[in-house]
Amino acid sequence: MKKIFFLLFAAGMFSLISCGPSAEEIAKAEKAKQDSIAKVEADSLAAVAEQVRLDSIAKVEAEQKRVNDSIAAAAEAAKNKKPGKGGKTPEKKPAPKEPQLGKGGRK
Repeated sequence: MKKIFFLLFAAGMFSLISCGPSAEEIAKAEKAKQDSIAKVEADSLAAVAEQVRLDSIAKVEAEQKRVNDSIAAAAEAAKNKKPGKGGKTPEKKPAPKEPQLGKGGRK
């Protein structure tokens, strides 16, 4: 009886093993896996390239805004500037010194 159960068990194991995927099915699954990986990498690289492009555009726009703001500030300063002598700011003259009295001077 033990021999019969052992033979049935062995036959069942061989039948389960033989029902597994064939070499062709394994190769097909591996190719699908590799294609999936390649697609994800390509999508990832495309996303990174797009982000770099957008960052570059944003950087140029920020620089252009800075330049435009600087031009506008200079124009505003020129507009608010009071007309004077050749555009120079007047220099402050030092306060006159009081004369120092020596010997015999009045106090």
